[in-house]
Amino acid sequence: MSQEPTLNADQIVERRRMRRRLSFWRLATLVVLVAALASFGLRGRIGLKLPLAHPQVARIAITGLITGDDATIKLIDDAAKSKDVRAIILRIDSPGGTTAGSERLYLHERAAAKIKPVVAEVETMAASGAYVAALGADHIVARGNSLVGSIGVLFEYPNFYKLMNNVGIAYETIKSSPLKASPNGMEPTSDAARAALAAVVADSFTWFKGLVQTRRKMSDTDLAAVDDGRIFTGRQGVPLKLIDEIGGELQARAWLQTKGVRESTPVVWDKPPSTFPHLGIFGVLAGIAQVSGFPKLGQALDHMRASTSSTSLDGMMAVWHIPGIN
Repeated sequence: MSQEPTLNADQIVERRRMRRRLSFWRLATLVVLVAALASFGLRGRIGLKLPLAHPQVARIAITGLITGDDATIKLIDDAAKSKDVRAIILRIDSPGGTTAGSERLYLHERAAAKIKPVVAEVETMAASGAYVAALGADHIVARGNSLVGSIGVLFEYPNFYKLMNNVGIAYETIKSSPLKASPNGMEPTSDAARAALAAVVADSFTWFKGLVQTRRKMSDTDLAAVDDGRIFTGRQGVPLKLIDEIGGELQARAWLQTKGVRESTPVVWDKPPSTFPHLGIFGVLAGIAQVSGFPKLGQALDHMRASTSSTSLDGMMAVWHIPGIN
């Protein structure tokens, strides 16, 4: 019967050290592996380029208030430059946003459309500035009950003058000229200031109408029927030339086939409901849920994040909303 050699105290201590080192490196390897997988998954889910060497269609979501954010612009530019991307689908669901942001988005879409086919697929709404985004595509499809149009521009601001006057508070300014920093909401808006703002709004409105008329090939009569700020359903939008056909991604893909993009070409790029620009607890949890393969949970958490944060837009806006509801 063999007998195991007896270990002295130094050998026992050394063996324990080796076990601890082995455990440490095993844990470190696991952490690096998990981090790498999470990074790879996150890159794929937020639309960054992946090394996929095969034909693909880029689907890019344009949702919420449009500000011409860098993340969405980068997605469009990357899709346009990628040799693997054969076409771009813009999935739009937005009430609009700033006029400058909508213009920036439109210009990048048109630059992409010079390189490869771009089609817009409207979900619930593409109104005002979001309709400008849709105009960046060469073909627009929308659901029958989608809302489109709302062609117009607005500049709104609160005025607290009467309230301040009632409580005995005066707001005084010293400025270089009467129209400097007007209106400011703390004093009555002068006729001159109101006229100056109206001229700015009119100029942007003229730009918006010209964009619609050119992109949708409308006559003056056609344009006059849709440029009063109203929204229209997708069904109304077809005869009014606001959209090309009723449908969704199936119809968008069918149009892409007429441009030489095969039906079998997979959609491999996508953008989740949010790129989680505001971290916080809900933003972090939403990102983890997305990476872990639970997109619905991620969307719900991101909605909770959005509901707990405030969004403000400065400047002139092209946005559809119900008065009194923010």
